[in-house]
Amino acid sequence: MPASVTSISLVRVARRSAASAAILLSLVAATWIVPSPASGRDWPTFRGEGRTGVAPDTDLLETWPPEGPKLVWRTAGAGRGYASPAIAGKRIYTLGDGLSTAADADEYLSCFDRETGKQLWTAKTGAPWNNGQPTWQSSRSTPTVDGDAVYVLSPFGQLVACRVADGQEVFRVDLVGTLGGKKGDLWGYSESVTIDGNRLICTPGGEKATMAALDKKTGKVIWTCAVPGDRGAGHASIVIANVGRRKVYVQTTASGAMGVDAETGTLLWTYPIDQTTAVIPTPIVKGDLVFIAAGYKRGGALVKQVAGSDGGVTVEQVYGLNTELANKHGGIVLVGDHLYGDSDDKGIPFCAELATGTIAWKNRGSGKGSAAVAAADGHVYVRYADGTLSLVKADPAGYTEVASFKIPGSGDRPSWAHPVILDGRLYLREGDTILCYDLRK
Repeated sequence: MPASVTSISLVRVARRSAASAAILLSLVAATWIVPSPASGRDWPTFRGEGRTGVAPDTDLLETWPPEGPKLVWRTAGAGRGYASPAIAGKRIYTLGDGLSTAADADEYLSCFDRETGKQLWTAKTGAPWNNGQPTWQSSRSTPTVDGDAVYVLSPFGQLVACRVADGQEVFRVDLVGTLGGKKGDLWGYSESVTIDGNRLICTPGGEKATMAALDKKTGKVIWTCAVPGDRGAGHASIVIANVGRRKVYVQTTASGAMGVDAETGTLLWTYPIDQTTAVIPTPIVKGDLVFIAAGYKRGGALVKQVAGSDGGVTVEQVYGLNTELANKHGGIVLVGDHLYGDSDDKGIPFCAELATGTIAWKNRGSGKGSAAVAAADGHVYVRYADGTLSLVKADPAGYTEVASFKIPGSGDRPSWAHPVILDGRLYLREGDTILCYDLRK
């Protein structure tokens, strides 16, 4: 391994109590530097601004009627796919193929009016992804909106930038052909790119350009970071951390977690995991802590980033992969000091303490199949693959499901797209349709 790859300092059992106490202190001390989860006006990328999956909304409904909250509008034309809506200004964006509003089965980036759901424009991004089983097929990258541009990544690795005004293509970068990118599984690319200043950060994967920074206006390469032995890109999206004087881009690939210097692209640290079918959940960053998870019984782990006297950053393992914290693709949210997510893809939500990984509760809800989660106003919104959406209290004291309903139009394919909560409204992508609900009291 090269010198830039830091060995992991294991925390031994004898030091566990002291380490847990130190982490609890870190959680308190780090509260003021955690990126805000969302602006309250925009949800411009996957899991919102800051990629927490947690909305800042308050005064939301604490229960629902059997048919769910009030439906504000329902629109068609999103196409076949599992991308979540990205919302910025007065517009909503998503990615799909075989749109009911298109004359062909190709993949399109679509734009809708936020207040009415009316489709405003579509922009063809390429051919549909038809590899593998039917439920593996279709688009799944949530667009990222920044100013006058919207960016999206096709399953084939085509990074496309379009104008938000009319969908006109600005530039296109082939992560595979141009940057030598490689996927770590057979399911195609699904990352939502990260915009940081003038940089567009993405994860081509593989050993040539594991992570890359591009000029967000032109697509030209600023730097690439090569990780020797990287198995290929996973499905997570990059999260930004600040450690000492360094800004660090934190990501997971099929080989595990990594931290990259934002300015230079220098590899700061890695946290390798054994090979598994796919690595999907986006990391959770709180202060100097990084929580990562993978499904297929792999587990969840917590590491602490440590700033060195030389300006570098290393990581110390707080606890290793705990199979009780495995999560396949529904994601995990951090509310307070506790994690909430699905147990792998079993449809059994769990609550666990971040600092120790200790399970507070696990409980089967009213839905079936894997569950995608988001959180707001003291509750976790649990969306099951069978189309059931449940409202669960974010309370480590015990599992309490206060309401649930069946999403209209669900059942043909899995309901895998993550929920979005913004300004008192709930947005759900269900295949070709997008539904908007009023959550305000």
